[in-house]
Amino acid sequence: MSNNATSLCDYQKQIRRQNNSVKLWRILILIGFFALWEASARLGLIDSFITSSPSRAGQTIYQLASDGSLWHHLFTTLWETVVGFLLGTVLGSVIAAILWWFPKLCRILEPYLVVLNALPKVALGPIIIVWIGAGTSAIITMALLISLVVTIMGVLEGFCSVPETRLQLMRVFGANRMQIFRMVVLPSNFSTIISCLKINVGMSWVGVIMGEFLVSKAGLGYLIVYGGQVFKLDLVMGATLILCLAAAGMYALVALLEKKLCPKA
Repeated sequence: MSNNATSLCDYQKQIRRQNNSVKLWRILILIGFFALWEASARLGLIDSFITSSPSRAGQTIYQLASDGSLWHHLFTTLWETVVGFLLGTVLGSVIAAILWWFPKLCRILEPYLVVLNALPKVALGPIIIVWIGAGTSAIITMALLISLVVTIMGVLEGFCSVPETRLQLMRVFGANRMQIFRMVVLPSNFSTIISCLKINVGMSWVGVIMGEFLVSKAGLGYLIVYGGQVFKLDLVMGATLILCLAAAGMYALVALLEKKLCPKA
């Protein structure tokens, strides 16, 4: 027993060392990237007017934070992204459940879902603006369109992949379709839904930024477009770095939710 306990303890220590090593390498790669970028700009290996540099982008971020405009643009984009993210996830999961419930309807609509998923959503931008108007609603709609179909297809595939033996066992015990869905299909796909959440984080940010590129008066996408139009590349890179940090933070929250709902054995 003592040997087994020692082996288990050594194994856990090895796993922790591996995890710490991965985290360390991630940090070192990030530091190395910014150090190389800064050094290349200072030594003239790259044109800092075009590529900016970490120090110049950081100075621009500081100026935006000092005058208060940074928080207005950041919260605008965050609000649009969170709303689009939640709508896409909830509506996508509900529609996937409806399609699972009605297999014939699923077979009818499947080709249309594939086509909609392949359609470049940015091509619908001008139509969305005409239908909904040039405002926040159009931007949220763009984010919703980008994440909705992906969520439907991902969650539906998970619902349909539940082993038939489990479903048959529930039927033998007299369970109806609602009980089967609530007690077997849905719990079996928590990890699938979490995976869709992770995908939707990126998709929602893409949708919002695309929407802000087309029509916006505030937001990180607006700063990027404005900076490009007036050749303030420091503003472009600064807004892009903030965008990366915000997206990483949102992904970290989803990863934390995954640990709570789907703990690994």
